[in-house]
Amino acid sequence: MNMFVDQIKIEVHAGKGGDGMVAFRREKYVPNGGPAGGDGGRGGSIILKVDEGLRTLMDFRYHRIFKAKNGGNGMSKQMTGPSAEDTIIAVPQGTTVRDLDTGEIIGDLVEKDQELVVAKGGRGGRGNIHFASAKNPAPEIAENGEPGEDHYLELELKMLADVGLIGFPSVGKSTLLSVVTGAKPKIAAYEFTTLTPNLGMVMLPDGRDFAMADMPGLIEGASKGIGLGLKFLRHIERTRVLLHLVDMSSEDPHQAIERYRQINKELADYDPELLKRPQIVVATKMDLPNSADNLAAFKADLAADKTLEKQPEIFPISAVTHQGVQQLMQLTADLLDKTPAFDSESHDKELVAEYRAAAPDKKDEADFTITKDEDGTWVLGGEKLIRLFKMTDLTHEESQLRFARQLRHMGVDDALRAKGVQDGDLVRIEKFVFEFIQ
Repeated sequence: MNMFVDQIKIEVHAGKGGDGMVAFRREKYVPNGGPAGGDGGRGGSIILKVDEGLRTLMDFRYHRIFKAKNGGNGMSKQMTGPSAEDTIIAVPQGTTVRDLDTGEIIGDLVEKDQELVVAKGGRGGRGNIHFASAKNPAPEIAENGEPGEDHYLELELKMLADVGLIGFPSVGKSTLLSVVTGAKPKIAAYEFTTLTPNLGMVMLPDGRDFAMADMPGLIEGASKGIGLGLKFLRHIERTRVLLHLVDMSSEDPHQAIERYRQINKELADYDPELLKRPQIVVATKMDLPNSADNLAAFKADLAADKTLEKQPEIFPISAVTHQGVQQLMQLTADLLDKTPAFDSESHDKELVAEYRAAAPDKKDEADFTITKDEDGTWVLGGEKLIRLFKMTDLTHEESQLRFARQLRHMGVDDALRAKGVQDGDLVRIEKFVFEFIQ
């Protein structure tokens, strides 16, 4: 079974705030004790946090629904209920978070211990101590806790590597990675041996080091999802330098140039920004009989190609005999030293919006909606109206009257009349039904 998972969908449900309390002072020698109901505690939030020890989203395959705890209810003697602890979810470094409802990328977790609040817990409801006034010194009004946020998210892991190995299947990417790093990728004499990205660290004698990733092989149409292309292209986005491996052992002397062009075409089709990354063309399998002649033909084909803005640098190697491998790593490190780190991140920064833990601005969205059921019942909806409804303690008459005043202030009464509501018609908010009275 494939133990590498790089894309998953999850649900996150933040905790509801605790309910406020209706209570009064009941103490000896204290006549006419005033309101003493405390506030509810804050509900727990859902937070994603980078864990450098993780390399895959495999854990989410079996656990996709996350719920934070609710806040504690308010208590008498003006005591506030306990706030719930936040739920921390560990994710691997390089995880991008997308809101499935809006399609917006809301976060890109690339730094050590970086955190992102993806669902904010509701605030606690206010107790009746907040509703006392000169006209009503003993109010029987308290708020229920605010509902926590619910979101449906897609987590996508894009491997963080300084250098990415690209090329057709079986050009020697895994072999090169195994020679220059401690990684142990699967190596075999058939195509698509590599089904998941492999990552290794290259350590040079001069003290420099960099991360290198071996990606699944690319074929024609990969940018449209054919073969393992998207698995490859998703992870190559973050690399700063590309080593483009081209097999020189073919019986066809022109196969190398055809495959070289095909790889670059797939990069351009997926994201034109990828072609702007520094790229070294690596001629592989130079220990085989046809390789020298094919390399000469490849260089001639490149020289005759008028569509290229500049001729790429070609570096021949044999990973099996280690010919040229150490020199290639030195050249790659030199190129990394000259490549600014922001080049690899600029594309992602354009995609990632500054994310607010609270709900996005919805000024253009109506505060409430009015529809009519087949049985003639008027149905009220809308995010703001439902939120006020859920925070209303319907067990106390004063709270019900306060909610009615809030609806009137929002313009619900006038809107219902404009729709043709009649005295005695039924109005429903979720499962709560009441009669409309003029």
